[in-house]
Amino acid sequence: MSAVSLHARASADFDTKLAETIANLQQAAQHAPVTQASSLGAEDMVITHLINAHTLPISIFVLETGALHAETLAVLEQLKAQQAAHPQAPLTVFHPVQASVVQFVDREGKDAMYKSIDLRKACCGIRKMEPLSRALAGRAAWVTGLRREQSGARAEVPLIDHADVAAHDRLKFNPLANWTWGDVWHYIAVNHVAYNPLHDQFFPSIGCAPCTRAISLGEDFRAGRWWWEDEAAKECGLHVSESSLIPERSTQ
Repeated sequence: MSAVSLHARASADFDTKLAETIANLQQAAQHAPVTQASSLGAEDMVITHLINAHTLPISIFVLETGALHAETLAVLEQLKAQQAAHPQAPLTVFHPVQASVVQFVDREGKDAMYKSIDLRKACCGIRKMEPLSRALAGRAAWVTGLRREQSGARAEVPLIDHADVAAHDRLKFNPLANWTWGDVWHYIAVNHVAYNPLHDQFFPSIGCAPCTRAISLGEDFRAGRWWWEDEAAKECGLHVSESSLIPERSTQ
């Protein structure tokens, strides 16, 4: 069964949510330079589709960590070709510093992320957080696919997050904050949006291959991310502390 047939169920107020989302993206576009952080997951593919559909001048970036699934890399290649036809929304791919990756793996081993939360977050720091700092350098705003429904840690996600303004003079827009998972897939179905085939294999949340698994019926949305850790620790740092681009050291 495809993710579309399984999940596509629009909320009763979906049209209102969609209008709110478009207005949020239009407002984000006024804070140039602005960029979308895309993980190539369902939510981000929806946002990119909306950026293109409304010809918004919002660039897009992807963090290619060097540890992504083959399916995700295939979606990235499709997105590169797609965005070539949308010059107002160019795509940039950021990679980790290779020397840092090699040194970390040589020192801690390729399975270091399973040994402790600190090592897992150190790996995220090298593969995601440092490239993120380059991707956001000089940006006045960025756009994410965060939704309140995704996890308890994200339950209060605002449509516009001002938490990063003091440290970096940068706004964070979350245009899908109020959407349900059913809303996301309804939009994908109606608009024929391309998506990662891992979603059809019960991967609702997709990250690096060593740190992502499929979930079972009844499991939490993000249960497949860092499944060996306590639920409270399940963030890489990208959305934990907007006032810092350094992943938080876990004390949990």
